[in-house]
Amino acid sequence: MASTLTETAPPPVRPAAAPPRRTRVLALPEARWALAALALFLVALPADLLGTPAWAWGPLYAATYVTGGWEPGWAGLKALKDRTLDVDLLMVVAALGAAAIGQVLDGALLIVIFATSGALEALATARTADSVRGLLDLAPATATRLTAGGGEETVPADALAVGEVILVRPGDRIGADGRVLDGESDVDQATITGEPLPVAKRAGDEVFAGTVNGTGALRVRVERDPSDSVIARIVKLVEEAAETKAPTQLFIEKVEQRYSIAMVAATLALFAIPLALGEELRTTLLRAMTFMIVASPCAVVLATMPPLLSAMANAGRHGVLVKSAVVMERLGQVDAVALDKTGTLTEGTPRLTELRPLSGPGLPGLSERELLTLAAAAEHPSEHPLARAIVAAARARSLPLPDAEDFASTPGLGVTATVGGRAVRVGAPARLLDGPAAPTDATRRDAARDAVAELEGAGRTAVVVLADGVPVGVLGVADRLRPDAAGTVAALTALTDAAPVLVTGDNEPAARRLAADTGITDVRAGLLPQDKVTAVRELQAAGHHVLVVGDGVNDAPALAAADTGVAMGRAGSDLALETADAVVVRDELAAVPTVVGLSRAARRLVAQNLVVAGAFIAVLVAWDLLGTLPLPLGVAGHEGSTVIVGLNGLRLLAETAWQRARPAAAPVNARPAAAPVNARPAAAP
Repeated sequence: MASTLTETAPPPVRPAAAPPRRTRVLALPEARWALAALALFLVALPADLLGTPAWAWGPLYAATYVTGGWEPGWAGLKALKDRTLDVDLLMVVAALGAAAIGQVLDGALLIVIFATSGALEALATARTADSVRGLLDLAPATATRLTAGGGEETVPADALAVGEVILVRPGDRIGADGRVLDGESDVDQATITGEPLPVAKRAGDEVFAGTVNGTGALRVRVERDPSDSVIARIVKLVEEAAETKAPTQLFIEKVEQRYSIAMVAATLALFAIPLALGEELRTTLLRAMTFMIVASPCAVVLATMPPLLSAMANAGRHGVLVKSAVVMERLGQVDAVALDKTGTLTEGTPRLTELRPLSGPGLPGLSERELLTLAAAAEHPSEHPLARAIVAAARARSLPLPDAEDFASTPGLGVTATVGGRAVRVGAPARLLDGPAAPTDATRRDAARDAVAELEGAGRTAVVVLADGVPVGVLGVADRLRPDAAGTVAALTALTDAAPVLVTGDNEPAARRLAADTGITDVRAGLLPQDKVTAVRELQAAGHHVLVVGDGVNDAPALAAADTGVAMGRAGSDLALETADAVVVRDELAAVPTVVGLSRAARRLVAQNLVVAGAFIAVLVAWDLLGTLPLPLGVAGHEGSTVIVGLNGLRLLAETAWQRARPAAAPVNARPAAAPVNARPAAAP
């Protein structure tokens, strides 16, 4: 039941899509408390630094402690019930200890830093949940069910049962996973498979809920319960990956329990034992307080954070948004990479790459300009991505396009139109060269088949052009490889000592052609979202820390399952952007290996800082235990170490740090996947 569009009638008016449901920042209590603490601190700070009386800034600092510290403090107290000593509680205690000995400003700053960090973590969690919920909006709320008597009724999509038949009109989203019973159409499956072009569907083909029907009408038999559709499974995969992903911590937090317990125990012992032996209360308390200050993890935490935060800021200046310090640290651990194809290694937009006029001895043909003009004029009224690629190529050459008359579009076949008095057909080779109306000119037909075979073997999508029933040329269309794709693959290979894995929902020939152009040897094509997750799990089971780079809804489960996920920002779906740990905002693929290199530089600085901070703590603690460390000197030493490691970490803010982090790409024997249009005549046999 083919549907033919004989006129460019305006499409039916459909209700506008609801805007995505995003949690507002101030809707989160963590964000409100952190903002209040920051505002109070910023008001108190200048008053303190200008030497105004304590009554002017003291209450403001006190309010900062309360607003920013009560949540982590309360969470830490609850953690104590589970016999867990939370580092946030120690930070609150350290801040209060700093205030007790007169270092009110330092304690307030520590409170603000931890409150802000908690708010950012809560926001990231909420936005990811928003995107998972928004994914369900891809599936339509209703579907048109066909009744036994031949009638139609609109029902909720989630009420459909296996075996029922639905009608999918042109432009509608398909309401359920199923199989086509009747009709032909082109279906945009990019949300599921990531394929750059719509896929022709006819009787017997499988379709997925949430994909967009083209210009034909389809009757589809439901084969899966709505709760088990591919879209629903994507939601489950993302949620399960988020829940089962191993907890991630900064390096210093991995030893926080032992260190914190030891520090608290030592402080109590240093206070109780001398007191029991008859020492003076004030002297004992002062020594114990000094010990707590110089041994507190503040300096160690600040030794860890500045390099990571500086690396995040530097990456942000160069178009890479890293969502947390934990992510920045984890990027440096990557030793295996999985790359999506469409929209990641390629630009995600089909472009005309080949022009093959059919000519040969005794077989006069069109010139390349004439062939492109004829095809573009016939395709001009069409909205199909292949048509837009052909028309764009003609406009790039400034070719004048004559008007097309009697335009018609047939799903899965192509278009027909009258251009300059000639009946022109442009469409799929299988239908135009081998169908019922195949050309009778065997020589031209065989020449066209040879050109089609050559183009498809090179990973192109072939389009045949007929004029008055005779093949006059074949066009090749492909998704263009990003200019920096081969260099990025080489750089990632150099960083990880292994070539990346290509994971794509596209077909095998196109995937292998692109892999050959970029130096990738491990190709996994035709994957659904759950298959990509399986590929990631296999790499992790082999002991690898996996980085996944993708852009689409179909990549979101793999991004969530990976140790680190990076999304391409310009064309990335909302779900991919929220699920990923980092976003390449400017769509510069070469920034991925550079940010990995920057993370490794940050990890090296963290190690340096921990050595410096540990040395200061060891010296000051030994002094306090074996001698008499004056409290002001202990505070000065503690703060001095913080300043030193802080300044060391800020080195990664420099522009040269980004340049040094850029890996030297190893040479790759690669050629462009989509060179400029190659107008080479296809010789007749």
